[in-house]
Amino acid sequence: MDNSYSISDLSREFDITTRTIRFYEDKGLLTPERQGQTRIYSSADRTTLKLILRGKRLGFTLDESREIISLYTPSSDNREQLNSLIRKIHERRSVLEQQRQDIEIMLLDLQASEERCNETLEQLSP
Repeated sequence: MDNSYSISDLSREFDITTRTIRFYEDKGLLTPERQGQTRIYSSADRTTLKLILRGKRLGFTLDESREIISLYTPSSDNREQLNSLIRKIHERRSVLEQQRQDIEIMLLDLQASEERCNETLEQLSP
């Protein structure tokens, strides 16, 4: 039998707010069943939430996570999903590498500016 979870269960497990879970639901990423006002999340919803949060940690947008998650097919080897994920990882890594280079340049510029300021201050001292 499929496990079921309340919104509070998932909130505690993943250390996120219930509002965050409802946000993902509003975006169509989670589709809990309802028993009156109570949301009942399936194991599939739990897995989807886990993948959304993992994607967020990796710096993926919600749309990128949605795209990757939508490629999952339980009856296949999910080669297409895995290749898509690898492409997204390479794209993200490339962006981060560029940001790292930009930060290194900025740090060198800051160091050079600080040194010039200190030299000027030393020249102004009696």
